[in-house]
Amino acid sequence: MHDDQELPGTDEAGLDPEWVRAAQAEAAAGTTSFDLTVCLTEPIHLLGGIQSSGALLAVDDAGVVEVASENTAAVLGSSPEALIGTPVEAVIGAGGVAAVRATLEAPTGDRGLCGVVLPASGENFDVTVYRADGRTVLEFEPRSEDEGFRFSQFYPRLRTSLTKLQHERTVVDVCASAVAEIRALTGYDRVVAYRFEGQAGPGEVIAESVADGLDPWLGLWFPATDIPPQARRLYERNWIRVINDVDDATATLLPRVLPGTAAPLDLSDSALRTVSSFHLEYLRNIGVSSSMSVSLLHSGSLWGLIACHGIAPRRLDPEVRSACEFFGVTLSLQLAALEEAQTSEARHHTRTALSRLVTDLSTDITQSVSTSVDLLHELIDARAVVLRLDGRTTVVSGGDQEALRAGLAALWTVVPALNAGEVWSADNLTAHDPAMAPHAEGLSGALVLALSGTGDLIAWVRPERRASRTWATDPNTPVQLGERGQRLTPRGSSAVYKAVTRGHCVPWTASDEAVASEFGRAITTMVLRHNARLTTLNDELNRANRDLDTYAHVAAHELKEPLRGIFNSTAFIREDAEDLDETTVRRLDTVQRLAQRMDELINSLLHFAQLGQGSLRREEIDLRDAVVAALEIAGPRLAERKVEVALPEPGRQVRADPDRLAEVLVNLLVNAAKYARPELPRTVAVTLDGDAVVVRDNGIGVPPEHRTEVLRLFRRLHKRDEHGGGHGAGLAIVHRIVERHGGEVRLEATPGGGTTVRFTLPRTGEPQV
Repeated sequence: MHDDQELPGTDEAGLDPEWVRAAQAEAAAGTTSFDLTVCLTEPIHLLGGIQSSGALLAVDDAGVVEVASENTAAVLGSSPEALIGTPVEAVIGAGGVAAVRATLEAPTGDRGLCGVVLPASGENFDVTVYRADGRTVLEFEPRSEDEGFRFSQFYPRLRTSLTKLQHERTVVDVCASAVAEIRALTGYDRVVAYRFEGQAGPGEVIAESVADGLDPWLGLWFPATDIPPQARRLYERNWIRVINDVDDATATLLPRVLPGTAAPLDLSDSALRTVSSFHLEYLRNIGVSSSMSVSLLHSGSLWGLIACHGIAPRRLDPEVRSACEFFGVTLSLQLAALEEAQTSEARHHTRTALSRLVTDLSTDITQSVSTSVDLLHELIDARAVVLRLDGRTTVVSGGDQEALRAGLAALWTVVPALNAGEVWSADNLTAHDPAMAPHAEGLSGALVLALSGTGDLIAWVRPERRASRTWATDPNTPVQLGERGQRLTPRGSSAVYKAVTRGHCVPWTASDEAVASEFGRAITTMVLRHNARLTTLNDELNRANRDLDTYAHVAAHELKEPLRGIFNSTAFIREDAEDLDETTVRRLDTVQRLAQRMDELINSLLHFAQLGQGSLRREEIDLRDAVVAALEIAGPRLAERKVEVALPEPGRQVRADPDRLAEVLVNLLVNAAKYARPELPRTVAVTLDGDAVVVRDNGIGVPPEHRTEVLRLFRRLHKRDEHGGGHGAGLAIVHRIVERHGGEVRLEATPGGGTTVRFTLPRTGEPQV
């Protein structure tokens, strides 16, 4: 239970909601006799006192002392009553004021350190300087000759220690060297490296250096409630925290509240800040008399701590603390560099593997991922790889799709909105949403890459890893009443508790996220290249279509003129020439017939080309009314062939261009007459099935192998003069019109014989050009 807690980030009741939930979760399985949330309500940074090993003065901007600790007489030689209202220059001299001003102006962060000699006594002090509540705060700690700090003597040891760190190759090895060196530098009895599992998770001791006779803590886990989020934020703000003596008598600040306010001086940046009574009791109960904590930060967030414990009181002078703080900063940089090196190595491996993967990528993402499953598993170890495209979820590898389906549906509600290429991960999905708890065994964690900003995702998912952990205290009852009514009796030195951690997967690493990010960039590059190529092809296709339309119109008009000349010339020959023999007359008739047929084919070609031009005028149409209108043209042919027509039910609506729909229906009804069966009865029925119009006849039918071919222009299955003649353009025109509506045409067999033509008219489909 650490005392570095402050109130920013709490709710209206003064409690951090996440920490409260964690505390409640830890107590859920057992009876805890102490309310952990009480610790959070205590404003540690506003306790109004400091450790008595030093004295404090707070000076206003006019240079006048406003606040003094009650022990100034013992430390500085003047009572607080005598100092308050006195110019600070009278206390520390002009040289002291200049040193303080220079320290404040130096780029040393939130606080700095300088040396001051009191003019009245000639005593030397190390002074910690910082700003708080609009005042300059000075914390005085006496510097005695026998405890004098000489950097020239200390630096070689520090340099040797840092050099050792640089030769280690793993995080655990670096931390093991660090705790040994810090213990040698400071003389504490126990020094441990403590790594957190996530931003608000529990912590594990991954390295320690301990004096003989003390029980080892290596491998022990500590509950998350030991260091709540408020404390972690303060550790991110201050690199080092020292407690000289747990039995120290706090030196109260006078006055207790700042002039003109109702609150004491803010000591968030204080080096001597007094200690919470809860934390002091905690330390006494584990046999600790002094302590120091050094923060380990990565990218500005708390990664872990170097925690130092002394069996006896121990005072570290400010310069030694500064050296330890420097060591902590350097250690953090070394750990970050080591992790970055591991990530860089993973990126290099990833790029090599991705170069093979990208080669096989195509515009069909599902197919690409499915064919590259082994490589994706090589890049990121996971139980399954899942794709979510256009709202449809596909498990492309690993795992039972049916078993995962419910969990994946719940997962998509947990994943936040992501931009294309953004990566999100979670090791404990239940912590994000309790609705994931029933699925935790098969789906506890996910690493998600957004393929677009509209919900298209690729996800690697992992099942629950049931990890057996050795806890330094029962995580269900982290604190309890002790002897003599002590409020906080945490872990016993010889008692440990075995517990199985549920709901967590193997954690995702920075390397995993780097791989997903690289894969996202590869897909983005492929898509951009494809889009550029597609744009070029579309431009070329549009140009070709325009040229083809132009050619069709020009060709049709240019060809019709000589055809009329041929037809007319043969007619004149027959009229003007006398005594033509039968062979010549027959040949002239053939020329006229072929010219007329050519003219009809050109008309069909010209009409087909015109279907690709202009915009559609789509509107709601009653299908029954449309069929009745089409029968005005096709009706006589159907009546001639004695084909009975079944009309659709009234009120059935379709959305289409009325002129184009009429042309489709006329062509299909005429075909029902032309290709009617020889025997009676002969029927054709028009119905609506969803967004599909169905025209079903019982005629001679179309063989399966020709059902696609007949949709092409000028394709006939019979001789030209059979079944009423024609040029094979009718179904091609139907196909073209339906395509422009965004639909499809399909020919099917009619039970009992005949042909069923099914064409769709999507209401949301965009017209095709």
